[in-house]
Amino acid sequence: MAFNLKGRSLLSLQDFTKEEISYLLTLATNLKDQKRTGVTGKTLEGKNIALIFEKPSTRTRCSFSVAAKDEGGMPEYLGKNDIQLGKKETVADTARVLGRYYDGIEFRGFKHETVEQLAEYAGVPVWNGLTDQFHPTQILADFLTIEENFKRLEGINLVYVGDGRNNMANSLMMGSAIMGLNYRIVAPKELWPKKELVDKAKELAKDSKATIEITDDPVEGVRDADAIYTDVWVSMGEEEKFAERIEMLKPYQVNMDMINNTNNEDVIFLHCLPAYHNTDTDNGQKIYEEYGIKEMEVTDEVFESKHSKAFDEAENRMHTIKAVMVATLGNQ
Repeated sequence: MAFNLKGRSLLSLQDFTKEEISYLLTLATNLKDQKRTGVTGKTLEGKNIALIFEKPSTRTRCSFSVAAKDEGGMPEYLGKNDIQLGKKETVADTARVLGRYYDGIEFRGFKHETVEQLAEYAGVPVWNGLTDQFHPTQILADFLTIEENFKRLEGINLVYVGDGRNNMANSLMMGSAIMGLNYRIVAPKELWPKKELVDKAKELAKDSKATIEITDDPVEGVRDADAIYTDVWVSMGEEEKFAERIEMLKPYQVNMDMINNTNNEDVIFLHCLPAYHNTDTDNGQKIYEEYGIKEMEVTDEVFESKHSKAFDEAENRMHTIKAVMVATLGNQ
């Protein structure tokens, strides 16, 4: 069943119903199948798309750029030094200008209030590529990856391990509550999400029959998981907290013992990337030299194992982002 999402913004998954999200996932699957057979479309032909990045990104930038070009659109990257957003010009004024130049705007940055203001004043669809509160395009890719592995979302046991109050943990919780996944956060109590957000998720979960749980037990917390998800222990802008987070989160590292504790040979591992799973990067080597730890949120053994679907997930960023742009902006 098709839905008319034309002109809609995507700031968080709460902006859409379960049926609308299912439609976006189905559309993404169809677009993925078409691309793999060499078929691209013209649904974004004549559309100019602004990509605003306060924070750098590999997957978000490339996904929006390739997805737009595949469908005939014209993306333009605007880095933090390319425009005066919030510096010499207010967000509202910038939005009103860009809305007259571009047909759609993606924003990846620090404050969720910024993407909300862009959506309020631009007059064109605005898509959240990541803020401090939510990362909806990532969750769509995660859910598509889960669907591809289990042929369903409802009733899947999704466990998030690590910093339980960051934008990924929040987004997965709200998305699971809407779509009917049983969601559990496994994190130290100091890093649990805000009570009001948990309460909101539990209210949404009443309709989908999902369960929302939080525990600080890294052994029992992963029992019967179908998917284990983790993210970096220190988010961009929190670099001074490395020592504190390493000490706090070492018991929550996703390693093969944790995988085995799920009692599920078919459990999959998910990560939004980039991941600190070895010392083969400048940052990874620096962390090892300063803190004596070669692997952080996930071990290399798990990251390179049959359980890991991180690169399927990364590819699905492009397909789900394409679906969002086609559904909300496309010439259909």
